[in-house]
Amino acid sequence: MRGYSRKIASNMTWMLSLGALLLVVIVVLDILITVVRQGAGGISLSLFTTQTTGIAGGLQNAILGTLDLIFFSTLFAGPVGIMGGIYLAVFAPDRIARTLRFVAEVLAGIPSIVIGYFGYTMMVQAFGWGFSVLAGSISLSILTLPYIVRTTEASIRQVPKSYYEGALALGLTPFSALRTVVMRPATPGIVTGLLLAISIGLGETAPLIYTAGWSNFNPTLHLTKNPIGYLTYVVWTYLNEPYSSAHRLAYTAALLLIILVVILHLLARFLQPRVKG
Repeated sequence: MRGYSRKIASNMTWMLSLGALLLVVIVVLDILITVVRQGAGGISLSLFTTQTTGIAGGLQNAILGTLDLIFFSTLFAGPVGIMGGIYLAVFAPDRIARTLRFVAEVLAGIPSIVIGYFGYTMMVQAFGWGFSVLAGSISLSILTLPYIVRTTEASIRQVPKSYYEGALALGLTPFSALRTVVMRPATPGIVTGLLLAISIGLGETAPLIYTAGWSNFNPTLHLTKNPIGYLTYVVWTYLNEPYSSAHRLAYTAALLLIILVVILHLLARFLQPRVKG
């Protein structure tokens, strides 16, 4: 009787799990089909060669602006996050490591709009940078930093500790042992975390509204006091406009973002570490 009850419970759990999975798949497919159907018609050469004019035109300025923001945010957050992850995994005492992990978890849980408002009050107003690529990039780097730290630490901890200890026993310095023995097998996982952090930054709008502003023109070399365009602004703003041309641009921008995110996730899958203990 007890075995029969367990079998019923197991079957019910399996059915509920399958139903939840199907629900998620249906929602994701509905979103993808809608975006592809509405946005694929807007893909053309002029989309990449002309700038946005009002609620029409192309998306050259938004595409270049998105790439600028992602480049600088990765430039800021990447080295800091990787070094922070290395410190937590190898050098930090337990008490300090627990504290820093807690801080990283809290930072990862802060709503992005709060980070955007912080960037507005500090960088746009207090520092006098205005709406700019620098203010937007730093806001995105704050947002993605905890993810880079956690994936870097996890990737290094996947490498058996005996590798590091053996290298030290053979006479290598701690830095040389870390660089030659630990970092090589951990690098694919670190790069994977970096790519996933970039994909998170690609989908953010709230922090950029407060810090990057918006511009119909292509980015320039001025990092401050110069608003910049980006794809998520087009999606967020133009869908609320009562014009078909604006809706077409919004769906096309959404399709481009999905394509970029899929490419990043495929790269992350390809670089998934396979460290054997």
